[in-house]
Amino acid sequence: MSGSSDNLAEDSGRRSAQPAAASASDPPRLDERAGWSRPLQTLLAVTTVSLILIVSAALIGLNYYRSRAAAVEDAETSMRVFSARLVERFNALSNQTTASIGIVASVPNAFLSAPPERSDDKARLLREIISRAPHLDGAYAGYPDGSFFHVVNLATPGWTDALSAPEGAVFAIRILRPNRDSTIETVTFQDAGGKAIADNAPMRFDYDPRTRPWYKAAVDIVNPVSIGPYQMATTGKLGMTVAQSHSGNRRIVIGADIILDTITDFLAAERITPRTVAFIVDTSGNPVIHSNREFMQRLMSDTRSGDGDAIVDSIRSDDSWTDAPRVIEADGQNFLVLVTPLRSALLLAQHRIVVAAPLAELTLDAHRSLIHALLISAMVVVGAILLALVVSRVITKSLHLLTDSAQRLQSLDFATPVDVRSHVTEITSLSRAMNRARDAIFTFALYVPKEFVRKGIQSGSFTGRTASRQEVTALFTDIYDFTTISEAYSPEQVVEMLSEYFDIFEDAVTEHNGSVIQFLGDSVFAMWNAPVPDENHAENACRAAVEVERRLKLFNQSQRADGLPEFRTRFGIHTGQAVVGSVGARERLQYTAMGDTINVASRLEGMNKTYGTTILASEAVHGGCSRVIHFRSLGTAQAKGRTGSITIYEVTGMAPK
Repeated sequence: MSGSSDNLAEDSGRRSAQPAAASASDPPRLDERAGWSRPLQTLLAVTTVSLILIVSAALIGLNYYRSRAAAVEDAETSMRVFSARLVERFNALSNQTTASIGIVASVPNAFLSAPPERSDDKARLLREIISRAPHLDGAYAGYPDGSFFHVVNLATPGWTDALSAPEGAVFAIRILRPNRDSTIETVTFQDAGGKAIADNAPMRFDYDPRTRPWYKAAVDIVNPVSIGPYQMATTGKLGMTVAQSHSGNRRIVIGADIILDTITDFLAAERITPRTVAFIVDTSGNPVIHSNREFMQRLMSDTRSGDGDAIVDSIRSDDSWTDAPRVIEADGQNFLVLVTPLRSALLLAQHRIVVAAPLAELTLDAHRSLIHALLISAMVVVGAILLALVVSRVITKSLHLLTDSAQRLQSLDFATPVDVRSHVTEITSLSRAMNRARDAIFTFALYVPKEFVRKGIQSGSFTGRTASRQEVTALFTDIYDFTTISEAYSPEQVVEMLSEYFDIFEDAVTEHNGSVIQFLGDSVFAMWNAPVPDENHAENACRAAVEVERRLKLFNQSQRADGLPEFRTRFGIHTGQAVVGSVGARERLQYTAMGDTINVASRLEGMNKTYGTTILASEAVHGGCSRVIHFRSLGTAQAKGRTGSITIYEVTGMAPK
């Protein structure tokens, strides 16, 4: 039987409290290195002093150019930070809007019926979206019969006058319905709580959502799409549209208009120097958003207004621009120009961000500080030489030991304690802190397998409270009559038997590229294709189940020989889409998967009792690996809690690899 976690923790404490026994493979201890650390200290000191002397001699003559280069480098960093912040703003607008539209478009709701049916429910949903996102001009739905339902945010200048909104109105509910050869528009004004204030008389309105770019782009398409940027007809604002077809009827399209004021304000306000310009160009090099408000006004009235601008023409005429900055001449002066891709999931994807700053402004401070820098450099050189002689002798003998210890800790190697002695208080404190961190991580590793942590870090899955939809294969297990076993044996015996039982699952699942997500009571939840991608996830899940079944036969033989109960286990396997990621509280997250796919796998496990089987799989699993896994068809069945039937198969074996 495997040892308990208490034994492991006790063993960890013993290793922390006592020095590890030396072996041929252990790194030399500090006293063993004393013979060669002194020459190393002397070499480092001499090398450091020599380098400082060489650099100081060159620094006197080259300080200006170094300052100039530093100014340009700082400007490049500022440009990249600026571009990254701009992308963050786009993604914030995109993610919030896409998530809201996606929720409305992904579940059965009032939008599956054309207006005026369930208009109050439609209005309530769209009001909530707009209330949570003040950057939205409005949200709406277009229908295949030409109907249109629109909730307008009257806080946007322009709409109040266009609709003759009464005082106190916060939202306008516009309903357009085709009526023979014309379209009739009705408008209802509501306050912030959704209470009707006034109505406009029905009138004809020439508008068909089916002819609009947002409808054409999103209809019959599963994923959200974006349109723009463009000048909004009613408000004159610069905006974009996000639209997505409804999962219940792909001919119904849900959309929202985003006002880009925050983007244009950011471009205009966040300037590296007074004459810095920033703009966004499309795939053809044409500017679509510009930091200069006058240029932006011309651009909104004439898409070719960028012609003649030296910087714009340089970007447009050269397709070889990369992330590296360049210096170009424009209007008689040199500009440092950085072009970076706008890495947005939806809004303005594949567009580019251009930041251009005059070199004269960037290097102005370098010119002013030249003389001061020369004097300071001379003093720093003298002080650095003296300091290098002292510091190199004090710290070099400890640095390599700390580096070795840090590398072992990074590799989750807890066997060797961190033992670094130094006259430098900070190094000694760091050594103690690394020992405490080693003990803490070791204790944590008892509850979270090291291999699972490595997989999650390598795949980038452990990045906070985030989740994404992807295809996975889930496996659920349960032990027959475990309640009876628990009643017949002491808790200590049950824990000991379960620990060895769970070891079998952990080993088999890991060997087949899977991850054990959770042990819950006597049940096991394992998953494939997350956090690490696995194109053969269905096959590997079946192979793991068969392997566990084989090992459990040996385990149960040992149980019988010791007079202990057998652990007869049921398996359920299903493949499908699930929401996978880290969920939980701020200070405690759990990596897991949620959705119908996970529920079906659990239901399949329970259906083994009905069919007298051990491993049941769904049709999706069968379709993914029927060439290498042997199945026996059991027809269709009704899973508990589901309205539709599912086709099920018994996993009977596997073909050799």
